[in-house]
Amino acid sequence: MLALVVLVVGVLSPPPAGMTPEIQSVLTVFFFALVLWLTKAVPYTLSSVLSVVLLFTLGLTETFEEAAIGYASTLFFFLFVLLLLGNAISAVELDDRVAKGLLSSQSTPRRTIRSLASNLLILSFFMPSAMARTVTFIPVVRRLTSVYGLDQNSSFTRSSFILLGHVNPIASMALMTGGGMAIITSEIVNSTVRTVTWVEWGVLMIPPTLALYGLAATSAGVIYGVDDTVTVEESTDEGELGADVDEEPSPLTRDQRIVAVVMLGAILGWIVGSFVGLPTIVPAIGAGVVLAMPGIDIITTEDIRDVSWGVLFLIGAMFSILNVMETSGTLGYVVDGITQYVAFSSLPTWQAVTTLLVLAVCIRVFFSTASAAIVIVLPIILEFGEISGANPLYLALSVLILIGSTTFLPFNTSAVLISFDRGPLTNREVLGFGFVTMCLAAVIIALSWFLYWPLVT
Repeated sequence: MLALVVLVVGVLSPPPAGMTPEIQSVLTVFFFALVLWLTKAVPYTLSSVLSVVLLFTLGLTETFEEAAIGYASTLFFFLFVLLLLGNAISAVELDDRVAKGLLSSQSTPRRTIRSLASNLLILSFFMPSAMARTVTFIPVVRRLTSVYGLDQNSSFTRSSFILLGHVNPIASMALMTGGGMAIITSEIVNSTVRTVTWVEWGVLMIPPTLALYGLAATSAGVIYGVDDTVTVEESTDEGELGADVDEEPSPLTRDQRIVAVVMLGAILGWIVGSFVGLPTIVPAIGAGVVLAMPGIDIITTEDIRDVSWGVLFLIGAMFSILNVMETSGTLGYVVDGITQYVAFSSLPTWQAVTTLLVLAVCIRVFFSTASAAIVIVLPIILEFGEISGANPLYLALSVLILIGSTTFLPFNTSAVLISFDRGPLTNREVLGFGFVTMCLAAVIIALSWFLYWPLVT
């Protein structure tokens, strides 16, 4: 009902002064889709297709193909293949083996959270995509929940999915080649500020990233009150996975060996690709094709039917809306509306920087990926930062840390969207922990700006 009210009011009411009818229509479609996605009043697939149809029906695009351009996004197909690979890991029960590797007979849920966080952090240096790491570990978390005999809505499960969605992407900022956010930021910095080498980036970003990641991972366990008393030995019956966690693992099966080798090959492809410019989708699609080949048949037609198509359609629709926002000048209108009342030149540097970072967070809400947000936000922030006299390198790194750590809505980050769709999290939990990571990021930015970055530069 609320979505219908938003649509009717947005279409029939005259636009406010200074806003064109086209911009009003774009914002109407955006908020209409936002309400449907948050309330799940209808399946994601239908609400996403309806949003694309509205872009064309309201005359915001000349053709329907242009309205549906988001479905040509690399991210759409990349996520599709990752979901298939994640299902393959679960189908051959590699998730059981990974779960067992994270446990001992004396492991507790809280210790397992710490172990999971450590493994995700280490993996981030080899697997650049946070979304790939999330999809890989979702079946592992489900198996760990089963080992402890916990409900799928338990505090352990919720904390784990927060870790996979909110905390996991933070690790990708440590290296210049660690993911889309870092790569895009480094390109903008190198072209508009000054040249930053791969090593210099590591010196500047690894300590702040590790500090932020550690604080966020610890917060996930503390906020949800994950139990630290019951051990695997006490919580599992004989014959369950947890009953023999300290025993020598059995040999890998044929299918497990194939999936393990193929996934290691994909990870190697991502590592090499981050240096030579190979698109991340190439190793992923290669791995998917190998696992679906005749004679292997680990990925089947049934697996393709069971993919989370609703999530994929939502991402495609969001990119379509974002494309129209850019071409129609809607984003520029929003930015101008926020900044026209702020005289940056008259503010002290710290106030100007704070205002700019708040502006970055406000604009971030409109984007479905941090990388897309940085492409639009960072040049704007640097332009205003020059007026205020702020250090442009510090400002660029601060924007990266803040945007990469802020997720208020499930679709703001692909890793969070997958965790939200496949886990027990609610909209309120996504929003709440998004504020936690944002506040932690603000603290790390302040410490880095005044203490660490001046020391190493």
